[in-house]
Amino acid sequence: MIPAIVLAAGKSSRMGRPKALLPIGDSGDTFLTHILKTLRDGGIERLVVVVGGYRDAVRATLADDESLTVVDNPDFEQGQLTSLLVGLAAAEALGDVDAVMMTLVDLPLISPATVKAVLAACRQSPRAPLVRPRRGTHHGHPVIFRRSLFGELRAADPTKGARPVVQAHRAEELSVDVTDEGAFADVDTQEDYERLIRPTLRRVPEGPV
Repeated sequence: MIPAIVLAAGKSSRMGRPKALLPIGDSGDTFLTHILKTLRDGGIERLVVVVGGYRDAVRATLADDESLTVVDNPDFEQGQLTSLLVGLAAAEALGDVDAVMMTLVDLPLISPATVKAVLAACRQSPRAPLVRPRRGTHHGHPVIFRRSLFGELRAADPTKGARPVVQAHRAEELSVDVTDEGAFADVDTQEDYERLIRPTLRRVPEGPV
């Protein structure tokens, strides 16, 4: 089983409001609910969402679903790695987990095709400890961590995050070439939102038509 972990615990200080709750498209979806649909459409059957800042507001947007586990990270202000580890523990509690797929609420435009491609590559290459999408020289999300890296992630320095673990296994990782711009499109600020997300929202007429 390869469950997905969505990190949605941050305070969104650069955005000024919770990114998990921002609207996207015309369906009424938020960043978070849209990402969950994308992961399901990409073939993920079990989902873990890690919340922290705005936890009650974020939880209120999520419907009860047996495939979804929502967990709190009380230490979210100590770094993103703490949220990944909380999510990892919740994912392992689901059963026999060979690997986990991780993505951020900051990247709501990832396509189901990218999720499928990364998932398929992981299953076809069981020895690769790390699988992630690539465009040119840049890597994006979602990222799959094989079980062989779980111990290293738990031993990592929270102030440095998972990056040192990723860097240590660059020679062994499997990169999946994609053309999906959403796999690399971080939405961190209001300017990012206006540029990347606002065009997906139906325009409301400013006056009589």
